[in-house]
Amino acid sequence: MEVAVVTGLSGAGRSTAAKCLEDLGWFVVDNLPPELISTMVELGARSSSVITRVAVVMDVRSRAFTEDLASVIKDLDARGYKPRVLFLEATDAVLIRRFEAVRRGHPLQGDGRLADGIGAERALLSRLREEADLVLDTTGLSVHQLRGKIEDAFGSEASTRTRVTVLSFGYKYGLPMDADLVMDVRFLPNPFWIPELRDQTGQDSDVSNYVLSQEGAEEFLHRYHELLRLVSAGYRREGKRYLTLALGCTGGKHRSVALSEELSRRLSSEDRLTVKVVHRDLGRE
Repeated sequence: MEVAVVTGLSGAGRSTAAKCLEDLGWFVVDNLPPELISTMVELGARSSSVITRVAVVMDVRSRAFTEDLASVIKDLDARGYKPRVLFLEATDAVLIRRFEAVRRGHPLQGDGRLADGIGAERALLSRLREEADLVLDTTGLSVHQLRGKIEDAFGSEASTRTRVTVLSFGYKYGLPMDADLVMDVRFLPNPFWIPELRDQTGQDSDVSNYVLSQEGAEEFLHRYHELLRLVSAGYRREGKRYLTLALGCTGGKHRSVALSEELSRRLSSEDRLTVKVVHRDLGRE
C-alpha cells in the first residue's frame, strides 16, 4: 500500500494535484478528518489489492490540523506505510491573484484582509512544510506543468502512458462525438462492391488484404503514424492522457475496420502508448 498526503497553502494547487493523482490511479480522499486517515488506509490495505495507492488531501479546514496530521503521519509510519507528504506553496502575490480571480475568501481570513489569512496559514503550516518529502512551488507553473511534476513524482510507468482508442465508424451512422482526431478513409475502393467480400468485414483476412493492398493505403498508414507520434508527444506535454482516433468509411464495416486494426497494431509498438481498438458500427448492417 502506497500512501500520500497532499497539503499546503490554499490556492497553491491542491485540487489540481488531487485530480492528477486520480488520473494516475490513486484512490483520493479530500479533506478527511485526520483521525480517520489511519482507519481508511487500513481498510484499503484489506481490500484484496483493489486499492493499492491512497492519497489524502488535507487543508486547514480540519480542526487541530497540524497537530493531528503530524501524529497521523507518525502513526502511519510506525505501521510501515511510510506516507509521502507533498506540500504545495506559492508566493503571496500569486495566491492573492488566484483568490481574487475566483472571488473567494481565504479560510483563515475572517474579518481581516486576504493577505492576513494567507500569512496565518503560512505560519500554521511552517513546521509541516519543513517535514514534507516534496515541496512544490507553483508560483510560475501552469496547470499542465504542475501535472507533469506530480506525474514524475507519483506516477508509475503504466499510469503515465497515453491511452489511445482507435475507433472505426460509418459515416452513415454519424460522427463519433468523443473523437479527438477524425480521418475519412473513403478514398480507398470499397470492398462492398466485390460480391465475395461484401458479407465479410475488415477483421477478415480477405478484406484486410484487399484494403491494405490498395494504392495509397500503405502511404496513408505510414504518414498518419508519423503524425500521431508528433501529436501524442505534444498531448503528453500538455497533460492529455486519453486520445481517441476515429477512422470512418461509409458503413463502418470494411475499410475503416481494416485500417483501424492495422493502425492499432503499429501504434502498439510505441513505448508511451496503451492502445485498444473499438469498432463502433460493426454488425449494424
